[in-house]
Amino acid sequence: MLVLSAMSLATSAWAQDGAADFLAPQRMLSVADAVPGKDGIKRAVVLRGLDKISGQAVNIVAPVGVAVHYATLTITARYCYSTPPSETPETTAFVQIDDHRPDAPGRRVYSGWMLASSPSLNPLDHPLYDVWVISCKTNQPGQVAPTVASTAAVKVTSPEAGAKEEIPELPEGSGQ
Repeated sequence: MLVLSAMSLATSAWAQDGAADFLAPQRMLSVADAVPGKDGIKRAVVLRGLDKISGQAVNIVAPVGVAVHYATLTITARYCYSTPPSETPETTAFVQIDDHRPDAPGRRVYSGWMLASSPSLNPLDHPLYDVWVISCKTNQPGQVAPTVASTAAVKVTSPEAGAKEEIPELPEGSGQ
């Protein structure tokens, strides 16, 4: 996976039109670049962006209060929160996304809460890109972002399955 921050990815169409200067790569942003909240804590949202045409997925670090560019989208995180490890894992973020296509005036395409555990609940509806929340980072020492999605194997059972049913072995070379 690639990790992106402010102004780090330009589409080829923009690069050909000379507008790539607007999206020129700059230094990597982090939690330290965020605007502190009322409680003095700086936060940054980790998002995943998907280019639906190429299938390329990238991680985007969006410090709260700082506009970050992903392709033709400008993403501004306004707030994020992750539950403590002792609670059910959940990350929520309030995000505003504007689309700045070269052939159309800029417009707001999303403004609302995104939940890491339910990315389809309030999705970005865009023909070229998907963006969803992964986690929230803070400048607080010892805070660990909760694991919302597991990559461990899951045993799916049907209602008719017996309690002693074994997980079937996958054939070699199945990539699993």
